[in-house]
Amino acid sequence: MSEKSVEHQVLYSYSPVQVEDLGGGYYLKAYSLTYDFKYSQFPSFLTFKIRALTFYESPPIIRVHIVRPDNKIISILTYPVSVEGVPQTVPFILFKDEAKRFLLSGDPSLFRTLSDFLYKEFNITYSPEKVYSVGVEKIIFGIPKGDNTFEPLNGRYQVNVLMYCENEKDSLGEVAMVFGGKVYGMMGTDTLGRDLFQGLLFGFPVALVIGLATSILSTILGSVLGIVSGYIGGKTDIIIQRIADIVNNIPLLPLLIFFTFIFGGKLWVIVLILVIFGWPSLTIIVRSMVLSLKSSNFVEAAVAVGANSTRIMARHIFPQVAPFILAQLIFYTPQAILSESALSFLGLGDPSIPTWGQILDYAFRNGAVYLGYWWWILPPGLLIILSAITFVLLALGLEPVVNPRLRRRR
Repeated sequence: MSEKSVEHQVLYSYSPVQVEDLGGGYYLKAYSLTYDFKYSQFPSFLTFKIRALTFYESPPIIRVHIVRPDNKIISILTYPVSVEGVPQTVPFILFKDEAKRFLLSGDPSLFRTLSDFLYKEFNITYSPEKVYSVGVEKIIFGIPKGDNTFEPLNGRYQVNVLMYCENEKDSLGEVAMVFGGKVYGMMGTDTLGRDLFQGLLFGFPVALVIGLATSILSTILGSVLGIVSGYIGGKTDIIIQRIADIVNNIPLLPLLIFFTFIFGGKLWVIVLILVIFGWPSLTIIVRSMVLSLKSSNFVEAAVAVGANSTRIMARHIFPQVAPFILAQLIFYTPQAILSESALSFLGLGDPSIPTWGQILDYAFRNGAVYLGYWWWILPPGLLIILSAITFVLLALGLEPVVNPRLRRRR
């Protein structure tokens, strides 16, 4: 482009640059961020966020102000921390799993602050409503030129975050300022300024963990019960098969929605529910295979020499059904990935971990379909489909190993 677009930038600070004893049992901790503004356009939005706020006595007060290149200071946020809902354990820790975000571009108190700033510094009268219509970004990063227009003020902006507290140990784990732009990275950002490319990359190992953990545990449980049911027989076989029939005919998705709503959308809860309701089909199939193997010559020979049931099942029957079990293990993985994506898309996933389903859910809730934000919808959807197809193709490729009759003659 002939005119350089504003780059999306996220600035972080993890430790204070200054700690001052104010006397009387009060302390000041200052965090600093530096933003180099060198564009002919204005940022599209401003977001401030904090994470892992720790305090030992009374909750602190957090103030944020920006020092412009012309040395004019604008106070953009005052946040008295609330103790409502804080666990009564010392130290008190807030926003550990999910950061506290402040969308400054839509803050009514900032509209009044900027109205006073324009009158004090430039003798211009703007109502808070007019500040909103003009845009806080133009006022913070610009100079008024008349006719409701502002010229960008390029230079270095200093964002100072001040925490007033009563204990010297009080701290902020992370301070961040998001300067929204029109271009960023390979995939752009969402409405909160989060990097979508990083979210897509992070969602890949999460999907693999969910899929592989669920398939491995379900396969172990289903294969063990299937082998025991088929070989032992009798009442053991009847009990296992009737339970498998009942569980296998219960619809999974409504139960997932119900239990995640009751126990929360943590990943271990989702994996546990998928395992509990994922074993019956494998148990039924493995049992039918074991029934045919039970009467084979090598099993009768093992019984004749005095081998116990556990040894026969482990050393003689399991190796015969192991190739089929391995193929089913791979085939179950995409089912778990799709189930977790469906839950996250419904807003019942783990909010502390970004997954592809959560990215889609947040996109739909913010109208990405109607606004045409294809980069926010297509990539996570395609990744879910591709990961599922990959494991399905792996399972199909193992079929010739499981069933030699499917092998092609050369």
